[in-house]
This record gives sequence, C-alpha cells and structure tokens, in this order.
Amino acid sequence: MAMISIVAMDKKDCNGNTKLESNFAVMEPYDKYFALRRRRLAKIMTEFQEYLTERATHLLGYPLNLNFNHLMDLSPLLLFHINNVGDPFKESAYGLHSKEFEVEVLDWFAQLWEMEKDESWGYVTNGGTEGNLQGLLLGHLCKNNCTLQERAAADGILYTSRESHYSIFKAARMYRMECKMIGTLMTGEIDCDDLRAQLVLNKDKPAIINVNIGTTFKGAIDNLDLVIKTLEVCGFSDDRFYIHCDAALYGLITPFLGQAPKLTFKKPIGSVSVSAHKLLGSSMPSGIHMTRKKYVGVLSRNIEYLATVDATITGSRNGHAPIFIWYGLNIKGYKGIQEDVNKCLIRARYLRDGLRNAGISTMLNEFSIIVIFERPLDHEFIRHWQLSCVGNMAHIVVMPHVTIEMLDDFLDGLVRKRSVWYRHGSVQPPCLADEMGISNCSCLDHGKGLLDGN
Repeated sequence: MAMISIVAMDKKDCNGNTKLESNFAVMEPYDKYFALRRRRLAKIMTEFQEYLTERATHLLGYPLNLNFNHLMDLSPLLLFHINNVGDPFKESAYGLHSKEFEVEVLDWFAQLWEMEKDESWGYVTNGGTEGNLQGLLLGHLCKNNCTLQERAAADGILYTSRESHYSIFKAARMYRMECKMIGTLMTGEIDCDDLRAQLVLNKDKPAIINVNIGTTFKGAIDNLDLVIKTLEVCGFSDDRFYIHCDAALYGLITPFLGQAPKLTFKKPIGSVSVSAHKLLGSSMPSGIHMTRKKYVGVLSRNIEYLATVDATITGSRNGHAPIFIWYGLNIKGYKGIQEDVNKCLIRARYLRDGLRNAGISTMLNEFSIIVIFERPLDHEFIRHWQLSCVGNMAHIVVMPHVTIEMLDDFLDGLVRKRSVWYRHGSVQPPCLADEMGISNCSCLDHGKGLLDGN
C-alpha cells in the first residue's frame, strides 16, 4: 500500500506568521513503516507545538490566561485516567479520582463568595457553559416544584439580557423554558426598567433570572442589588424567584476589587458559574459551579453500579482539572490573584488611553478588563491578533499574559494600517455612538466628544 504523507506543511500569512496546514488523517500503523510513522508523528507534534507557541504570542481577543507554566509540574499525572464521576462529596466504587482536591477547591470558592461550608454544594465543571446549564436547570426545576421527568410541563420564565452568553439561550432551548430577552444599557448592563415591565406582565409565574457578572463582549456587570430590588417591587417573594449568576470571567475579579459590586451568597442568589481557565489559567477548560445544598435534591440520583450519587450534568468528569485548579490556587494564593487583577486593570486602561490618543473609538466599563474599540477592516489583522468582533466593534481582553509590549505592538500595527485603510477618504471610520456612546465615539461627527474626558 502506498504511503500517504502526514507531514505538516507550514505557510506564512501576510504578517509572516505560521499558518498550519496539515494532513491529520488517522492512518493504520503498519508494522513495516512503524519507525517511520513514529518519526513523522513526532515531527507533526513538534510543528504543531511551534504553531501554538506563535499563536499564543498574539492572543488578545479571548479571555484566557496563558501564564500557567507551573502546571508542567503536574505532567506525570497524565499517566493516569482520573475520573471524578458523580457527586464530589460522595465516594464511589471507582478509585482513580481526585475528589479530595475538588472538595478543597469548592471550599475555597465557597469562602470567596461568603457561603457557609455546610450549606454549599458544587462541582468542577468543563467550563462556564456547563455551569450555566447546571444552574439554570436547578432554577427551572426548583421554582416549578417538579422533577427532571416533569420539566416539560413547568411554566417558570427565564429572564436574561440580550448581551448574555449564548449558553443561556442554549439552556432555554434545551430545557424548553420560556425566555424573555431583556434590553441593555449602553454599557451592556441589564436594563432593570425593561426587566420590571416584563415581570409585571408575568407576575403569576415563577422567575428564573440570569445575572451577568461581566457580559461576554463588553464586560458589563449587571446590578445584582437592583435586580433583587426589582423582583421585590414586582411582588416576587424569595420562594418565587431563582437567580443564577454567570460570572465566567469576573467571578475571580470582582471579589478582589474593593469598590466593585459584591458577589455573595449572603444575597438571595441560587447559583454561580465561573471559568477557572480564564483568570486563573489552565491548559484545559474548567470551571466551578456553586449552589445551595438544599437545591441539589431535585437532581440527585443513586447510581448503584458506581456506588455513588450523581447530580451533575456530565456524570463522568475530568479529574485532572480539580488538581490543576487546586495547584494554581496554592501557587498564586489570594495575594497573587489580586496582583493579577490589578495588573490587568492597569493595562486595560493603558490600552484604552492609547486607542483614544490615536483617535480611535473605544470604551472601557468600570471594573472591566475588556476594551471595546472600532473593528479593524483587515481580516488578516483580526486573525493575527485573534480579535473577537461583533458588528463594527472588536474587543481585547487584557489577561495576565498580555504585556505592555504586546499592547504597544498591537497599537503600532493598528495605527499604521488605519492610515492605509482611510488614506483617500473614500472610506471613513464607522460611527459607534449607538454602540458605545457619543463620548466614546471618534467618528468625523462625534470625535470632539472625547474632549469631555469620559
């Protein structure tokens, strides 16, 4: 049989960066060519690592912290299949698990969010989406007093802002929940006037509220206290609403900011979801789902052949992730995370000021590390810096791995390319007054709005 090449081929983009183009087909390892195959596989992996290294030096648009070299200490654990099947607080017949580490991680987050240890329950998830699915499922079942089998007949309504993460709307479809999309303010924060109007129209049905502790694109923090007050004004008692907090990125930021709105279980919230791979950093997606122990009964089931109880979305769960989180928390500690948060905030303001000084429309919410600005016209430039874009806007998430040198390099490249895009005046920078406010817009009509210092 003829050999099919599986050697990776490198090409360069217009910026001189590696673009990986490979034949990754899975092929049978014939004995005759085994040694050659191993050498070629090793070559592909080496080239793929080089590609990832180059891409990591230009990651600006997505909320990932790439500073986690300390996790290399844990590489020997890859020799084991570690599976935390079922409830982390329950033993099982399967012995290769890391539930002891998982429980300590959960205790740390329970303290962070001011929840009594004997009242808390949670588990390490695959990331923010799973945490949102788990939290909204609990709210759906608990506020409708139904079992998992009866959920289709439940009539509680989900309220969430239009700038919520797509997983919230995915949950509504999966659980067949009626969903009311609430408007937002210019910042991206939920409009509680619109929320109040929707609640009044549906006072006879339980309310499941998704509160964004940092929206995906603008980094806006919904006013949790105002949401709670709105529910009370509309006549919803504690037993008729459930609040899930999607704190994917900001759940590890706001607790370290003295003036930021407080995320705490001392308020009548039902659950929180946070992504551990974002601010903390990890080589694999992971997160934390935290809720009140009293809610878990609607999902808990005895699994006889595993000799354990399960109340999680996935059942089998990554047992390496809790160890990675536990190790990261021990390496950084509260002080180290605080330093990372402060560094990100300072550099986000540095980027915002640099964009403003260059006459580029930009916005940065209070307590935010997400800088929104005018979308570049060059697709390759967007790809080069891995920018996240919506309409005429792009954003950069200033994570701990994002250095001043990276931001200067980005700014220099953007200013240089803009001088080409808009050279002859036939194309003008877009007006972003409707998206980020007149004072943040630097288009020809509103450019002077920047003089007010906002």
